[in-house]
Amino acid sequence: MLVDSPPEERAARAAAPPSRRGARAAGLLASAALLLLVALASIAIGAKGLSPAQVWHGLFQDSGTYGDVVVGQRLSRTLLGLLAGSALGLAGAVLQALTRNPLADPGILGINAGASAAVVTAITYFGVTSLSGYVWFAFLGAAAVGALVWFLGGSRGATPVRLALAGTAIGAALYGYVQAVMITDDAALGRMRFWTVGSLASAGNETVVQVLPFCVAGTALALLLARPLNALSMGDDTARALGARLHRTRALAMLAATVLCGAATAACGPIVFVGLMVPHVVRSFTGPDLRWILPYSTVLSPVLLLGSDVIGRIVARPAEVQVGVVTALIGGPVFILLVRRRRTAQL
Repeated sequence: MLVDSPPEERAARAAAPPSRRGARAAGLLASAALLLLVALASIAIGAKGLSPAQVWHGLFQDSGTYGDVVVGQRLSRTLLGLLAGSALGLAGAVLQALTRNPLADPGILGINAGASAAVVTAITYFGVTSLSGYVWFAFLGAAAVGALVWFLGGSRGATPVRLALAGTAIGAALYGYVQAVMITDDAALGRMRFWTVGSLASAGNETVVQVLPFCVAGTALALLLARPLNALSMGDDTARALGARLHRTRALAMLAATVLCGAATAACGPIVFVGLMVPHVVRSFTGPDLRWILPYSTVLSPVLLLGSDVIGRIVARPAEVQVGVVTALIGGPVFILLVRRRRTAQL
């Protein structure tokens, strides 16, 4: 028995000729190849230069030499950058579709603020000093704020405006709490100062293993929501006419964004512009179809994050500039150029 495609899918297919779909698929493969090159650069480039032979030896013939140890450390850092970059970019694309707000990013729903508040609480009141401890507190803080925003945003009657307003209000309150604690506690200020900038420098195998399940689950859920989010982007009335379940779609999208943002922020700190800028760049050449925006954002966001990390290692050798600083310096001017183009400012 043949099952007919949903109306929104038939409309998208009719609007995109086979040649354009082929070009999009080829572009996605090219993006994956670019990601592989940037990942290799992330392993090879740092305070200590490594030859291709040394990189190969460290990856496949590890014998415990100094060069092999360096490659192992950079591999963990690269893997964390891949996970966090994909999570931030995909979450940004989902949030922009969910709120129908082109300025939406992981901070608009207060998720970054929830993670920051949880980390400063862990440092000040529970004496947590290790990154492995930060991860769980930050993730729980992000999840708690995500649930609270959903509840205050109307739960079954949630709308894009209500969610954005609830997230902004809660985020402002939590950032006030974070600043108050940091001002009164020098130890918290010293530890939080490094985490809040956003960095991959403290990456280790343990951190990668901790965030991997959340990133995989959040990515799978977000990609499965591409079709219903496409319907949702046309407006509530049109989405209902197309058979979309508004409450379930918004709840699942909120869950996916919270899991992705929480995992990335917990591991690396609140890194800005990745989740905001990359979906805009992608939308400029894929159009509004989320079945392409979401996979492209998943692949190209770690290109930006890892590329920024490599730049940060080069410009300040033998020290380094934290990746959160570099993404902000790159993202600001680029985003200004993007928003001046009318077609990329629309969803």
